[in-house]
Amino acid sequence: MSEVTRPSLSDALTERMLELIRTGGHRPGDRLPSTRELSQRFAVTTPTLREALRRLEATGAIEMRHGSGIYVGPAIERLVLPNPNMREMHAPQLLELLGARIVIEPPLAAMAAEHAAGEELAALRRVLDEAGRHLRGEDAELHDANMAFHRATARLAGNSVLHEVVDSLLTVHGPEQREILQIFDDRRRDYEEHLAILGAIEARDAAQAEERMRAHLVEVKTVIEHRLQSPR
Repeated sequence: MSEVTRPSLSDALTERMLELIRTGGHRPGDRLPSTRELSQRFAVTTPTLREALRRLEATGAIEMRHGSGIYVGPAIERLVLPNPNMREMHAPQLLELLGARIVIEPPLAAMAAEHAAGEELAALRRVLDEAGRHLRGEDAELHDANMAFHRATARLAGNSVLHEVVDSLLTVHGPEQREILQIFDDRRRDYEEHLAILGAIEARDAAQAEERMRAHLVEVKTVIEHRLQSPR
């Protein structure tokens, strides 16, 4: 029988920091006590405290701003967190990533068509307007706009947990998403398919929004699969 591992001091301190944030009613952006104050409060050395703080920062629970202090991070209330230790994906995982998105994102596009309000739709169109300005080789900006479109569509579905799942996939696998853009290599078609998805959402046609999102992601996966098998 294997021995049960006891929590380390750093583990316990991480939990106490989270408890401090919760019981103190702190919200994202709130400033927390200084490193010195926290060391005294928890009766630990500064190196031990810093280890716990680094763990919390890796999950987005806190932000350590140089010369300013420690702040509650935007991810403190998330249920789904991206893995900060994720390494490079290989071709099979790249296709599995797209497969996961095919399962998750089309129903969210349908839900967005049912729930999105006027200003939210206007913001979604502005995201694609930004993408349209970067179709001539500005891939970093185009990638950011494309991912913003998929994140925003998931957010407009109205389910915060599913939005976090999509956001985590796109965040952890950012390099792979940029690689997908390079391999797919048809920026105009990608953009036009995004416009078609937006058009269905604006028309509040849930079935069409779901079908167009699915067709878009399936097409991308099919092209990627073919090009990975037959490198140019």
